[in-house]
Amino acid sequence: MKIINPATEELVGEVAVDSTEAIKFKYENIRAGQAAWAAKPLQERLDIIVKFGEIVDQHVDRLAALLTAEMGKPVWQAAGEIKGAKNRVKFLVDLAEKTLAEDFVTPEGATKEKIVYEPLGVIGNISAWNYPYNVGYNVYLPALVAGNAVLYKPSEYTALTGIEMAKMLWEAGVPEDVFQVVIGGKEAGQTMLDLPLDGYFFTGSYRTGKHIAQTVAHKLVPVGLELGGKDPLYVAEDVADVANVAAAAAEGVFYNTGQSCCAVERIYVNEKVYDQFITSFVEETKKLKSGSPMEEGVWIGPLTRPEQIDVIQQQVDDAVSKGGKLLLGGKKMEGKGYYYEPTVVVDVTNDMPIMQEESFGPVIGIMKVSGDEEAVKLMNDTEYGLTAAVYTQSKERAEKMMAKLNAGTVYWNCCDRVSPYTPWSGRKNSGMGSTLSHIGIRAFVQPKAYHLRG
Repeated sequence: MKIINPATEELVGEVAVDSTEAIKFKYENIRAGQAAWAAKPLQERLDIIVKFGEIVDQHVDRLAALLTAEMGKPVWQAAGEIKGAKNRVKFLVDLAEKTLAEDFVTPEGATKEKIVYEPLGVIGNISAWNYPYNVGYNVYLPALVAGNAVLYKPSEYTALTGIEMAKMLWEAGVPEDVFQVVIGGKEAGQTMLDLPLDGYFFTGSYRTGKHIAQTVAHKLVPVGLELGGKDPLYVAEDVADVANVAAAAAEGVFYNTGQSCCAVERIYVNEKVYDQFITSFVEETKKLKSGSPMEEGVWIGPLTRPEQIDVIQQQVDDAVSKGGKLLLGGKKMEGKGYYYEPTVVVDVTNDMPIMQEESFGPVIGIMKVSGDEEAVKLMNDTEYGLTAAVYTQSKERAEKMMAKLNAGTVYWNCCDRVSPYTPWSGRKNSGMGSTLSHIGIRAFVQPKAYHLRG
């Protein structure tokens, strides 16, 4: 499998794709090793994960350069992801023992009752390329802490990064018969679906997530799906500083070149500040430097997947053909690399694909609304339900709107943010199940009820 640098279209490296037999062998290997891992004290498993985080910290620059070469993320953002992902380790240190402890629900009386949390067994993690550290950590770290073995398939676009993760886990003390990496594309993923795993956890597109859920449904094992989003942001007329809100919104749109599940993908602005917001937003967008992701100060790099350029172009062309006004960008950049211009389309309508279908790139549609009621209606008018943001001076007003928004995460005066202490979950086509928080830890265990008399 050839790894291509999306910024230069040059070969980064080649890796051998795992055959069906190789994947089955890796599965059998970790199936054999899981029980011994689960038998280790929880604190010992936690200590190993802490050491893993320390090893990662020692190699941030090298790992960031590799990640940037594979998927095109500006290198300072790659380093930020790697450094920031260690909050997943801290959250496990803070919460795992409490979350996984035996729970005596009836400690007194003739019959005492308790709940014990046991690992699922061997889980499959089919991961994503856009934030491989964050989305990988979200699954395999709590799974390992809970006593599971993990068959981990990184995206084919970040296979080298996935291999490095495995090496560092092994160096930290995770046995090789507890964590194994599967290298390959959809064929390798399909082989994993055919194996008798005890749970499947996927981050990626709705289409693939639906296929996974349907394929493994007959097994009646847990399935966790973190899928796409078409995340809205609303700007009320009472915001204290329109320019500051526009700057925050632009960051939410264009960070990681717009290739984030929780990136802002559509904006609704109260008609009283619409023109002012548009002016400020375009000014802020123009400040964001595009170019080589290894160059200092670059904010917007190439798209990781070249085929996404056509998806974005179709959305932009459709919007303009139906009355949308193109204020900035609107086409692929010339030269080497999978670059698309930062693009702003205004005066859109909510039925346009640019406001309904996931863009996953540096493009945004902005629409004028009459007020909060219309904003909530349009923000909910989507097949997705990952995040939604409200900007207003009034907390009461924001919470009233947030209560009506059908999304797994809602924000007041912020956006495009993930905390390991709160559940990360989607509604509708944005997925099912949760990672992170105590809920995300318990996603990797199964309860057993004890009735004790004597």
